[in-house]
Amino acid sequence: MAIVQAPSALCPLAADDLRPLADLVYERLVGAIVDGVLMPGARLSERGLAAALGISAQPVREALRRLEGEGMVETRPRSGSVVATLDNDKLVEMGRIRAVLEGAAADLAARHATEDDLRRLEQRLTAMREATQLGDATALRLANEAFHSTLHAISDNPFLIRGLQALRAYDHIGRARVLATDDQPRLALSEHADILAAIMARDPEAAERRMRAHTLRSLAVAFPEETRT
Repeated sequence: MAIVQAPSALCPLAADDLRPLADLVYERLVGAIVDGVLMPGARLSERGLAAALGISAQPVREALRRLEGEGMVETRPRSGSVVATLDNDKLVEMGRIRAVLEGAAADLAARHATEDDLRRLEQRLTAMREATQLGDATALRLANEAFHSTLHAISDNPFLIRGLQALRAYDHIGRARVLATDDQPRLALSEHADILAAIMARDPEAAERRMRAHTLRSLAVAFPEETRT
């Protein structure tokens, strides 16, 4: 089993980023797992990660707990925290459930979004567009996640939000696979624009339908073999 003490790919956090340290560590670890820097089964040493990132162990501990709750990290006897091993069939099951929940979130957003909410979604879409134009895969993944997280918050349904949070492992891995495909970023951008247009038109049925179709199409791109049947 690989042991991560001070992975060179996890360089120190930027001193000028004023967001909570636990959020920054979480974001960095998600990227490392999705990009294959931290492989399934890799042991995650709190001290090693803290040293690599140039911070104390506490925010690392908080980030690992969050990742464990999302299924991307697991705790094993005598090993501590390790990167979880998720087979493709399990990820596809999660993706199909996510399509239903994301559709429901879009439906609720179309019904309840305020003008401020719509502006926030437009800002998230603009960030996606800029990242797509720059060809910045990491920025696009983060902007995409921000669009969906904002949509979830607008739905204002705690049960739905908890269900979506439980599927974040698929969310991170599936999204990274899709956006790494050459033609997918622009197609995903177009689909998100269509979803937002339905929300702004206060058309919950169209918003739900477009979001569900987008999520299922993305699932088929990320896992073509497992979704053929």
